[in-house]
Amino acid sequence: MATISVGILGLGRLGASVGLAIKRAQKANPRQQFTVIGYDTNSANASVARAKGACDSLAGSANEAVTMREIVVITMPYADVRETYRQIAPALKAGAVVLDMSPLVLPSMDWAKQSLKPEQHMAALHPILNPAYLFDGRDDLDHAAEDLFDRGAMLIMPSPTCAKEAVELAADFSEILGAQPRFVDPYEHDGWIAAMEGLPALLAAASFYMLRATEGWDDAQRAGNPNFGRLTHHLADTHPDDLRDMLLNNRENMIRQIDSLTDVLGALRAAFAANDRAAIEEALISSRDAYAYWLDRRERGEWDDSPGKNAPQYNAGEMMMAGMLGGYLAKRLRRGD
Repeated sequence: MATISVGILGLGRLGASVGLAIKRAQKANPRQQFTVIGYDTNSANASVARAKGACDSLAGSANEAVTMREIVVITMPYADVRETYRQIAPALKAGAVVLDMSPLVLPSMDWAKQSLKPEQHMAALHPILNPAYLFDGRDDLDHAAEDLFDRGAMLIMPSPTCAKEAVELAADFSEILGAQPRFVDPYEHDGWIAAMEGLPALLAAASFYMLRATEGWDDAQRAGNPNFGRLTHHLADTHPDDLRDMLLNNRENMIRQIDSLTDVLGALRAAFAANDRAAIEEALISSRDAYAYWLDRRERGEWDDSPGKNAPQYNAGEMMMAGMLGGYLAKRLRRGD
């Protein structure tokens, strides 16, 4: 009977869920045993995660958590990840595999290259979570769950020097957690993250910053409800330092997303200023139809490249300006009105 030793650095929702999923897998297959040691800079988080059963023991430092471990999972606050690599490199044994679940891949690969020895391996993992949690709106330790990765996918991006055996281990580990392994390009991944993680976080901060600066905020804030909470929850879940580093380390992709959003908001503003009911309806209806199609595929986890018969059909070059906002607005914007 083999026993695999796992160290988890960071015991927030993601790290604790990794531990819970490992323990569930061990119960399902007693022939495969794991020992899990956890570490978090927040001792209260660490105690709660252990009480939940996410780890067998707690370490007093990152170095202690990785010493003699076959697998090390990094789910640290993003602002701490670079320093984490520096700290753990001397303590990692030869052949150890670091599975980094940080939001961005390219910076982590660079930090791993700077700190790790050739016999220490690194692969980036990005979990696409169970669709049952798509709208839960919180990302704290209270919402850790053993099935967080079920019916989802694990995007795997090995470092250029990662050994084949370490890559296979990353794929096997993903399946143990309940996720389907999929290999993607790290450059593409970080572009996607600007849209799927960075832009929502930036909108949360910008929206709240704008609203609290308005003259009527003292009264308007009393009307806050779940819609407002879902929009701004990043400000409760994530430390400003972590948001800052996630956005700045991906700034070129973020600039492209901000520019695209600015174009769409400008077109929508023009439609409202013109009281153009048809353009507003077209924007809302086409967005709703495309969203419903995306949501159906996301919940089923079916992403083949050929569009289904019910997929909304758009001309790629016209989708933003015409497909979403109507031909009338597209013509106005092209001639600079």
